[in-house]
Amino acid sequence: MALETKIYQKENNKSIFKLLGESLKDTYQSLFLARQLAVRDIKAQYRQSYLGILWAFITPLTTALVWIFLNSSGTIKLTDTGISYAFYAFSGALIWSILTEALKSPITSTVAAKSIMSKINFPKEALIVSGIFKMLFNTAIKVIILVVFLFVFKIELSWSLAFFPLVILGLAIFATTIGLFITPLGLLYKDVSKAIPIILQLLMYMTPVVYAIPKTGIMKTIMEANPLTPLVLNARNVFVGLELQFVEYSLWVIGISVPLFFISLVFYRVSIPIIVERMSA
Repeated sequence: MALETKIYQKENNKSIFKLLGESLKDTYQSLFLARQLAVRDIKAQYRQSYLGILWAFITPLTTALVWIFLNSSGTIKLTDTGISYAFYAFSGALIWSILTEALKSPITSTVAAKSIMSKINFPKEALIVSGIFKMLFNTAIKVIILVVFLFVFKIELSWSLAFFPLVILGLAIFATTIGLFITPLGLLYKDVSKAIPIILQLLMYMTPVVYAIPKTGIMKTIMEANPLTPLVLNARNVFVGLELQFVEYSLWVIGISVPLFFISLVFYRVSIPIIVERMSA
């Protein structure tokens, strides 16, 4: 059987729609490679680890436990959450960890493959899909833990739980889009990778992750304006059957994220080969 010959040449006149079509085509064709990369990375992540898969949710649980202690000890006084504060903090921390992993996934996968990108020609979209596969694996573990918490804290299951995957999907699209836009900068400057955890930590305190939106004050204004607020808040509310909040704002955020996601795919496709070429020159 004759091998396929593909000629690569510089083209500056491609439209954004043609580039998007090529990106989506390469994304589909690289699914097998992406799965292999994801399986390899997941095994490597938990290899020689005594706690293994528990690391997928130890960090968010630790964060939640700190805030539960501060609240129960009276060190801080928080606004009433409407449900058990322990579950509020646990669920918020786990949902936030899904968001942060989705945001960091593109840059983490791309930086890790930096050495092979200059030696082997393959669809770079495979790295994005590989990161998504890993995120879905870890998300499944966290969702199982959340369901267990529902029974532990005696919270009744609600029909709205069926919409939880859709809300998480919207949250993941928003976060992944941001991650795709900052990935090229992350390849050029290590400062970006170091700054992301710091920025995310600050954003967490501006989002109702471990405490509810205050009734008054400047933090109320900041948290209500934060586009992450409706995504995190409604992910938790859908899970426990509470009334949705900031519905219109949430739809606007997700609605804007979808076209931006496709634009970010094109941006990633165009910029990554150029950056890799310059770095290997």
